[in-house]
Amino acid sequence: MSPERRRAGAQLGLVGSAVLLLLIVISGARAENLDAGKSGARLFADSCATCHRSARGLAKGRFRLTLYLFLQKHYTSSDDAASALSTYLQSVDAPAAAPARRPAARRRDYRGETRPPRPPLPVRGR
Repeated sequence: MSPERRRAGAQLGLVGSAVLLLLIVISGARAENLDAGKSGARLFADSCATCHRSARGLAKGRFRLTLYLFLQKHYTSSDDAASALSTYLQSVDAPAAAPARRPAARRRDYRGETRPPRPPLPVRGR
């Protein structure tokens, strides 16, 4: 074998070793949890707000544990994210206050009715 071929083989072996070492180092990199340390509101804004306009009413009165288990299984990447998101959803799930009843006269004004109501029509066929 000629000296040039030996050098080329040695260089090829060196390059192959370097590529193999690079692959080992790259494969050893761990995935980073992008949701770590985020608040429930931030998690909702980043992940859920594209489909759900508001967080209000999403918990639908469920217990925090059942909400946590559902989010953990279907929508979040970690236990911490599921816990933060379920706590946030429960905090904004307060029932809406019932609207105050208005007196009949004010309701008529609100609807724009200016004339008094008509009497009922007579019943036909009797």
